[in-house]
Amino acid sequence: MTDRDATGQGSAMDLLERIGSVVLPVGIALYALLYLGVQQMYGIFNISPEQAGIDQATMFGRLVGSLVLLILAGSLVLGALVAVCWLVNRATLGHAARLARAVRARPWAAATLGAVWCGATYWGFLGYLDLDEGAGLASIVLVAAVIGTVSFLVPFRLLRRRPTGRAGMRVVIAAFTGIGLGFALIGQLEADAEALAATGRGSIVLSLAGFQDQWVVAVTPAKGTPLYGGTPLLLLGEHEGTYAFYDCARRETFRRPMGATVLQGIELEPDHEGFTCGEPAPAKDAAAERTPAEDASTGNGSTRTGSAKTGSARTGPVERGPVERDSVRTGSGRTATPAPSAGQGD
Repeated sequence: MTDRDATGQGSAMDLLERIGSVVLPVGIALYALLYLGVQQMYGIFNISPEQAGIDQATMFGRLVGSLVLLILAGSLVLGALVAVCWLVNRATLGHAARLARAVRARPWAAATLGAVWCGATYWGFLGYLDLDEGAGLASIVLVAAVIGTVSFLVPFRLLRRRPTGRAGMRVVIAAFTGIGLGFALIGQLEADAEALAATGRGSIVLSLAGFQDQWVVAVTPAKGTPLYGGTPLLLLGEHEGTYAFYDCARRETFRRPMGATVLQGIELEPDHEGFTCGEPAPAKDAAAERTPAEDASTGNGSTRTGSAKTGSARTGPVERGPVERDSVRTGSGRTATPAPSAGQGD
């Protein structure tokens, strides 16, 4: 191995170490805060991820997939920034690079930039605490400058004295960058979960976090009667032999045994065009879907009732009952039956 090969290998290892010192803290911070974000996301529906059947292994797999997608998106953004910086340096005939090296050579200047950046990452935490309502860009810059100056300026200046301190400063800045991005994602996940609970429409951010936007129609296994009038329900998960559903029309979460519930009309990430959570979905015409055996049983005297929640009616032959039954229900859309005459009653 020649000296040139050794120098090239050392440069490659140094580059990998620098990349790892930045990417690894960002990834760890994002994973930890995405875990907290998943807890907040399911908390909108008044359950925990464990009650939806999401254990640690499942959550780990989903969050690792989310991190991979975030790394892919971040690589595109980072590559674009590098390209812009290169173009700026070329346009200024190398003055931009010399300015950057001059700033890095001055400890107070580098410490100030790092302190302001770490202070800006606290804005995601303030948003998580709902303290950023009505704040503008000037307020964000002011808060970042104050937090950074008070908390990070002097420690970063002391770290700039030695090479190990400068490497530690990079790790700290990367970690706080991941924390700031994580809190921003938590806020977005919580907002999208609230929109899903109110309107029934998911988002790409929820999908990236591993949330399963799956809608079903629950029916009884014996008679196939739709529950809640056939309204599409959000299937949150299953745990210990029960399904966890969310009915956005009634804004409630409930659980049903798996043995007493059959899932129909399963849709994953549906479009939901024309669907409104404020009203239950209209039930289909059950009279057109009945089999001849059901029609025969209806004619033998068993009365079929419709869903009172959706207003749908199932019509059939009126049974010949006692004289005291003057009419049939009219709330589901049936017509009243005239009372029998006195001769018929005798």
